[in-house]
Amino acid sequence: MPHSIRTATTDDAGALAALAAVTFPLACPPSASPEDIAAHLANTLSERHFQAYLADPEVTVLVIDADGGLRGYSLLVNRPATDPDVVAALNVLPSVELSKCYVHPEHHGLGAAAELMHASLAAAAEAGGKGVWLGVNSQNARAIRFYEKSGFRKVGAKSFRLGSTVEHDFVLERAVP
Repeated sequence: MPHSIRTATTDDAGALAALAAVTFPLACPPSASPEDIAAHLANTLSERHFQAYLADPEVTVLVIDADGGLRGYSLLVNRPATDPDVVAALNVLPSVELSKCYVHPEHHGLGAAAELMHASLAAAAEAGGKGVWLGVNSQNARAIRFYEKSGFRKVGAKSFRLGSTVEHDFVLERAVP
């Protein structure tokens, strides 16, 4: 499927929230309850939240645009990490957080995620980052394989609140090209 990767605009906030509602549950561990997933979507990935991300000068949102619809997105945060576990783990500074990186399941296996990652790493470098870090659920083997294939390596661990439960994430890091 033909697609392009571009920087999101405020007009994309609703479509990003709809895409997040499809893609975020796929990254959750099997034990995650529908209520916790719904709470996370409402508290972090709603249209209102995407509007705020898109208005923040320290946040870059890239989207995969295919056939007039969004099929993937990444969200980069260009500010120092504040979580003590992350701060202790990072080796390449300054570092940009790859906070979100999701592709619609219809685009899995087509190379779109690798293209989005490449564009995300370039955006991090353009923003002045020497490294990129992310947190990934320790049970998400598919995502971990993708990130390792993309040059990331495990450097630590952190906790992540998903609704009413605490999940355990690996902290992964890599230098930017």
